[in-house]
Amino acid sequence: MSSGRKPPPDRSLRVDRSSPLPLHVQVTQALRDQIVRGAWKPGDRVPGDLELCSELGISRTTIRQALAEMAHEGWVVRERGRGTFVAPPKLTETAVERLSGFFEDMVALGYPPVSQVLHQEDRPADEQIAARLNVRPGTRIVEIERLRFVEDEPVVLTTTYLPLALAPGLATADLTRRSLYEYLETECGLTLARGQRTIEAVAADARQARLLRIRKGAPLVYLQSVSYLADGRPIEYYRALHRGDRSRFEVELVRGRERGAAGSDVDRFGRLPPGGGTVRRRNAT
Repeated sequence: MSSGRKPPPDRSLRVDRSSPLPLHVQVTQALRDQIVRGAWKPGDRVPGDLELCSELGISRTTIRQALAEMAHEGWVVRERGRGTFVAPPKLTETAVERLSGFFEDMVALGYPPVSQVLHQEDRPADEQIAARLNVRPGTRIVEIERLRFVEDEPVVLTTTYLPLALAPGLATADLTRRSLYEYLETECGLTLARGQRTIEAVAADARQARLLRIRKGAPLVYLQSVSYLADGRPIEYYRALHRGDRSRFEVELVRGRERGAAGSDVDRFGRLPPGGGTVRRRNAT
């Protein structure tokens, strides 16, 4: 993954021994600043332990602690026998609150993705897929498996299932450089209204590792999602495996109001809004 380019020495690297901040924290901040402002680019080789010791005048133990923290946070990658390298930026996707697809999220970040379609066919739904799509087993569905690339690097392996009756042309559509959601909206007149997603961590098996160019057992972020039309019909079920070293999911939480037992507009602490709110009473029967 690394170009191995060694950035020019930067004399702005320094620590303040009079600061209350621990030295390893100052080192972490100083090195991270080199990445944030672009002095060190993805793939660049970070100066070695001894070089940083000499540059900053601090112990090797402190340098190693700082680099270990940066590796844990995803700023750098440490390769045994080779050194430490600036990690590629993680690709941020939305997980909840806004229903968007990988294609849309990457375009918004300035990384137009490309998909390698591994297979694309219509087939009968088995019991598991039928249950997700709320159709009878044996109903014709479209199954699409795609390997998604960003800047020529595979980052996501996705398998998508949709009812063939709702998207009859999808089995032969070219999705190499096209959003599935955009296809459903423009070609089929279908608009996704809401979705439910689950996220968990899994380890890559041999096939997944080969396709995503990672080692077997490497961490993956596993997403499962069902998307629905406005009338409540499921339109899509997908399973996506995201490389753990390249993925980050952004969650926006909204603090909302809840209904009280009697139908009143109360907050999460059971308090009425200013003015008393409204209370709906049931008629006696």
